[in-house]
Amino acid sequence: MKIKENKSFFLMQFGDTPQLRVLDFLIGFNFFDYPLTEIARNSNVSYNSLKSFFDNFVKSGIVIKTRKIGKSDYYKLNTDNSFVKNLIKLDWNLTRSNILPELQEKKVVVSNKVN
Repeated sequence: MKIKENKSFFLMQFGDTPQLRVLDFLIGFNFFDYPLTEIARNSNVSYNSLKSFFDNFVKSGIVIKTRKIGKSDYYKLNTDNSFVKNLIKLDWNLTRSNILPELQEKKVVVSNKVN
């Protein structure tokens, strides 16, 4: 298992747990769907650990099953869920609040508008 050197602002703020690593990955790549093995690998979480809590993500509507290819079910973040919408906004706000001061020092112009 490789260790992620640069943690996201999301993980730095809320902690580095398997559940939060999975959410962080899915937020960052919310336009795509993945099988559980890829979610585990890209989140740096063991497959067995992922299986222990992933059903709760599905039951609560945070994650939805999108399709089945062969024996693999594919899942993605449920961007229609109000909790997930707020998580995405929170992630963007954390990133912006941590990057804007740095960019302002370098005199880079960035829009403050969030969808």
